[in-house]
Amino acid sequence: MNVPLFDKKIIHTFYGFLSVISVITSIVFLFVEIDPKSKMGIGGGTLAFLVLVYTAIWIHANMRRSIKLTINTSEIEVKFGDIFSEKADFKAIAFNEYFDTLVDEKVISSSSLNGIYIKKFYQGNTSVLDNIISSDPHLPEMIVCENAGRTVGKKTKYRLGTICMVDDYLLTALSRFDDNNKAYLEMNDYINCLLNFWNEIDRVYAGRTVALPVLGSGITRFRGYENILDQELLELIILTFKVSRIKFAYPSKVKIIVWQKKQEKINLFALKDLES
Repeated sequence: MNVPLFDKKIIHTFYGFLSVISVITSIVFLFVEIDPKSKMGIGGGTLAFLVLVYTAIWIHANMRRSIKLTINTSEIEVKFGDIFSEKADFKAIAFNEYFDTLVDEKVISSSSLNGIYIKKFYQGNTSVLDNIISSDPHLPEMIVCENAGRTVGKKTKYRLGTICMVDDYLLTALSRFDDNNKAYLEMNDYINCLLNFWNEIDRVYAGRTVALPVLGSGITRFRGYENILDQELLELIILTFKVSRIKFAYPSKVKIIVWQKKQEKINLFALKDLES
């Protein structure tokens, strides 16, 4: 159970229910006289009923698979699932800062999200994807430098958060790579990356729904924050959306898709605290 029994949101919801019950019973007791001999039984029954209600609210909070938030008048839906099977106009997939496409277990792992994406759509023909990336008219504006000393993978480094549109996928430069092709991020890199990502989304989404995973959840090297939780990353994604002031007009919205096997690590109920 990832939502604590005495979570403040659970208590707040229960108090709302309790206030309604209090009003109803107060009105009923104005017109109905209760036998004194029955008061003890009624009191015990009422207490048991309220305990059951509280327990039901708590269990529901832990069992729910999605939650909807209102941020800056936009709708964000956080749900458990698979980004590839999710219905959305655009789906973001995290790449590294070079937009590498070499799935060799050294540069890109076949089990990572971008490794799965490359195998799913371009297995054996990554040159097609490379051509799309190299010919994107927006990417030259986002070049940081050329890393001529890099021996494996591409040499052009892009600003973190940069998006390359490939059909209905938004390839996103998310992670830095060290000299050994190991992905890492500083926390300020991550936050700046997310802010730039939302600016890029604002540039391309054109009133359509965008789905994204918990960006950064596959990166084990957050320097200085080695034990950062998926819950914390999820909250940072929502907070940077809030700061960005980007607005999704109905019916478009943002969907954040949490990998379904991580359900026990996420408290959806706690995200309500981030609403504006």
